[in-house]
Amino acid sequence: QVQLVESGGGLVQAGGSLRLSCAASGRTSSISTMGWFRQAPGKEREFVARISWSGSSTAYTDSVKDRFTISRDMAKNTVYLQMNSLKPEDTAVYYCAARRVGYPDYNYWGQGTQVTVSS
Repeated sequence: QVQLVESGGGLVQAGGSLRLSCAASGRTSSISTMGWFRQAPGKEREFVARISWSGSSTAYTDSVKDRFTISRDMAKNTVYLQMNSLKPEDTAVYYCAARRVGYPDYNYWGQGTQVTVSS
C-alpha cells in the first residue's frame, strides 16, 4: 500500500503562484509514476502533470505547459507541483496520484487540496 498526503493549496489572486506537495509513504518502491490531477466544480477530473519516480520523465497537459512544473525530492519521497501565472480557470481540487509498476492506471490517490484563483 502507498499513502499520499497533499498540502499547499489555498486562495491566490490571478497571476500568483502556489506550490503543492504530495508526500508518499508505504511501499514507495512499487511506484513507477506520480501524477497530479484536478477537478473543477461540475467538471470531470483531468490530468495535469506526471513525473516518473526516477524523475527522468515529465509530461503536462497543454493548458499548464510553461506555467506549471512538476518535480520530486527522492530523499523526502515527495512530489511537487509549482504553479505560476495562475488563472481563475485553474481553480479546482488538486489530487496527487501514484501508479504502480506494471499497471496502466493510477492505483493510489490523495485526499485532494483546494486551489482557488480569484480574478
